[in-house]
Amino acid sequence: MDLMIDTRYFTVQSVTNLTDHTFIVRVPRRGLQFRAGQHISLGIKGDHNLREYSVYSGENDSYLEVLVKEVKTGYFTPRLKRVRTGQLLEINGPYGKFGISKEKEDTHKHIFIASGTGIAPFHSMVRTKPQLNYHVIHGVKSASEGYGRESFDPTRYTLCTSRDGSGSYAGRV
Repeated sequence: MDLMIDTRYFTVQSVTNLTDHTFIVRVPRRGLQFRAGQHISLGIKGDHNLREYSVYSGENDSYLEVLVKEVKTGYFTPRLKRVRTGQLLEINGPYGKFGISKEKEDTHKHIFIASGTGIAPFHSMVRTKPQLNYHVIHGVKSASEGYGRESFDPTRYTLCTSRDGSGSYAGRV
């Protein structure tokens, strides 16, 4: 039995550099439905190489974003970093079941532990449900890698830095 995979093409709205090697790619949502915590398969139209990325944007945003760390020696991320406004990206999905169950959204405290760009699904969850009872523990090398921390309530966000000691906690997660 063949499974139908929904392939869509989306026009790049923007590529925002957060650091020298980390960036956000934004495309219009165009009705794509996902649950915070899910991921998509993303490629550059015509390249035929796709990679999986957690959705960074919230379920109610009018755009779809992914957070990407460039692997300098990699095949895909250097090319993705060079896409420009107006180029087409291929997006398949969403996929996965990672997330918060509807029954526990309002009744439980949620502890989110991430390192680096692994913050993406938790960013999506908090953008979707800002009233969540949560705390984020985010491990990075330096404070400049605290991606999206301004989106979290500062009293609910602990930045752990392993190299420069500039976070809330000096050391590894």
